[in-house]
Amino acid sequence: MNQIIEILADYFHNYEWLKSASIFFIVVLSILLIRWLLGLLIKNMKKHNNPIISESETALISLLNWVTIYGILIFILFYFFNSKWIKSEIASIGSVTISPFLIIVAILIITFANRASKTITKYLLPRVYGRYQLDRGVQFTFNRMFHYSIMVLAFIISISTVGIDLSALTVFAGVVGVGIGFGLQNIASNFISGIIILFERPIKVGDRVIVNDIIGDVEKINMRATVIKSINNEHIIVPNSYFLEEHVVNRSYSDPTMRLTIPIGVAYGSDVEKVRDLLLQVAKDEAEISPSMLLDPEPFVNFVGFGDSSLDFELFVWISNPNEIIVTKSNINFRINNTLHEHNIEIPFPQRDLHIRSIDNDTIRSLKN
Repeated sequence: MNQIIEILADYFHNYEWLKSASIFFIVVLSILLIRWLLGLLIKNMKKHNNPIISESETALISLLNWVTIYGILIFILFYFFNSKWIKSEIASIGSVTISPFLIIVAILIITFANRASKTITKYLLPRVYGRYQLDRGVQFTFNRMFHYSIMVLAFIISISTVGIDLSALTVFAGVVGVGIGFGLQNIASNFISGIIILFERPIKVGDRVIVNDIIGDVEKINMRATVIKSINNEHIIVPNSYFLEEHVVNRSYSDPTMRLTIPIGVAYGSDVEKVRDLLLQVAKDEAEISPSMLLDPEPFVNFVGFGDSSLDFELFVWISNPNEIIVTKSNINFRINNTLHEHNIEIPFPQRDLHIRSIDNDTIRSLKN
């Protein structure tokens, strides 16, 4: 037995590369084995109805996968630490030598921070939001600021890891400032506007807004632009600066209660008091079946005036949900049409009376022929 061990020792001594490769694969396989065992442990705990595991299984599996990947990459990085290629000079900034090792470390820091931030905001923070009953807009704002803070911190750490003096970035900042002044003005404006929107919150995720006569809901507020989903299921990309520089209607801002105006015209000769009473009754009937219709403030009928073809009225009603404007208005119009028809009140259409006072004989003959 001792003789076999000595033979194997001599063999590995003569083939250092084989020994090195064996150690490398053993460590990698060990990391994968630990990942597999931890995965089995999580699934086993879920089967036993562990409340923490049941609620966080997806997050734990995702985190476990990424820790495994980065664990292997970090091991590879340090395993080849003494290799010449990994420390070879690629470029130099002043007295700092940039090598593949430093670049890989910086990339690992940034990508890991990005993945960790997304995992936390997707799986862990929603549990905190649910406990404090925060609305969607506050959640989105906090998620964005948390992600930006983590990424800025990761960038600073990665720059320091490479060995670049942070004070040297002042030169870079000066160059960027010149670039902003000439070519990046719009991008910088939209980025700063996005930050202002997240803090000041003139709009937030879930708000119903009107932009250029297009009605839609705010879906996402990105660094440069905001995504709005219209009621026609179209996605509209709006630069962030637009919301600070142009006129934007936010139906969800502060108090969502709003007044709905429904115009209606009836024929001349109609009983205007009866028309008023019927319109008020229509509003009350709709309020009984529509959860968004309000009777406080009370519906009101305004006699606008005498139109070219009709007596013009306006029915004012209040609704609690601006997203129900189209449906509520349609329902009320149906009721108005049916109610006026039942009470023999005519809804006129535009018409003109032509009075012919005189006509020559030649025209009369041509009409007869």
